[in-house]
Amino acid sequence: MKQRTILASSPLLAGYSCSKLTASFFNLLILCGLVCCFPLTAHAQEKEKPASVQQTTHFSEVLVGDAPHDVADLRSMEKLIQQVTQKALDATVGVIVGSAQGSGVVVSEDGLILTAGHVIGKPGREVTVILNDGSRVKGVTLGTDRSIDSGAIQITTPGKYKHLPVRSSANLKDGEWVLVMGHAGGIVKDRRPALRLGRVLANSSDVIATDATLVGGDSGGPLLDIQGNVIGINSRIGNRITANLHVPSTQYLDNLDRLRKSEVWGRLGGTQPYLGVRCDTERQEVVVTRVTPGSPADKAGIQEGDQILRFNDRQIDSFDNLKLMVNQYSPGDRINVRIRRSSGNVITLEVELTDRRQLDRE
Repeated sequence: MKQRTILASSPLLAGYSCSKLTASFFNLLILCGLVCCFPLTAHAQEKEKPASVQQTTHFSEVLVGDAPHDVADLRSMEKLIQQVTQKALDATVGVIVGSAQGSGVVVSEDGLILTAGHVIGKPGREVTVILNDGSRVKGVTLGTDRSIDSGAIQITTPGKYKHLPVRSSANLKDGEWVLVMGHAGGIVKDRRPALRLGRVLANSSDVIATDATLVGGDSGGPLLDIQGNVIGINSRIGNRITANLHVPSTQYLDNLDRLRKSEVWGRLGGTQPYLGVRCDTERQEVVVTRVTPGSPADKAGIQEGDQILRFNDRQIDSFDNLKLMVNQYSPGDRINVRIRRSSGNVITLEVELTDRRQLDRE
C-alpha cells in the first residue's frame, strides 16, 4: 500500500534566536528542502552526499536549540530528521476507541502504546489500532492520570511491534528542537501521520509547551527529540497555535506500572488554573494594570504597577509567556512570583493558584 508522508511547517522561528535570521535565511530553508521529508532521488543523494553528511562544529549547538547558521547546518539537520522519520512513522499509530479517533506511539516490542488520557477515556475499552502499513490490530485501554491527561493502550493481537525508545524529559532545555507526529485532522486511508518541526517553549514536571503545531487528531501522538526519542505525548492546543501542550515522558516513566495495571487517578475533568492579573501588552516589561479582587494575585499582595519578573524561577518576558506559565500548573499549586514594585524594591510573593471555574460559580 502506497502511503504519503506530510512534513508540515510550523512557526518554529518565532521568538527565539532564529529572530536573527534574515529573509534570505527563509529562502535557504526552502532551497535546502527542510520542509520536505521525502528522500532525495538517487542522483541527488549521490551529488549532495558530501554536504548532507558533513556536520559543522556549530551543529552540536543547533541540536540543543541554537539557530542554524548556514546551508551546512540546515542540510545536517535535514539529514538527521530523515534518519529518524521512518522509525517514527513505523511506531506512530492511529487509534479508534468507540466513535473517537486519535493517535499513539508504540514504545515496546509487545505493543504497549502511550497516548493521551482523553483519547482512551477509561480502562477496559476495546481499541482498533492502525499501524503504519495500514493494517489493523486489536487492543485494550489501560490506565490514565486524569490530572495530566496521560493514558496507555496494550495491543492484544500477538506479534512483535516496531517501537521507539522513551527518553526522560526532565533535562529537556527551552529552545531544544523537537518533532511532533500524529494523524492531523483524523485518520485518512493511504495517508501517513504528519511530521512537524518546532522548539520547546517551556518544560515542567506536568507539561511541555512547544511551538510545534497541533490540530485535531494529533492527540496521543508522540513528541520526539531530534534524535527520535519519545519525550512527550500530544495533549492539547494552548491559547494560541504557537503554544501547544504535551504530557512529559517522565510522567509515563514514573507511573508505568500504574498505567499497566489499569489504574485511574488524578482529578476528573479539566481545570483552569487562575492567577487574576492583567498586564500592559504595549510595554516590553510585564507590568500589572489590573488585579482582580479576591483572586490569588490579590490575596498574595500583587498590586497594580508591579512588574512580574519571574514565575517559579522562570523568567517572564511577555504577558503571553505569563499566561503560558500559569497554564502549566494546577489549582492549589503554590507559586513563587518575583516582582519589582514601582518604588524599585524587588520582592517574592507566594501565590496559591485557584480554579477559574470555581470563581465563576461563586
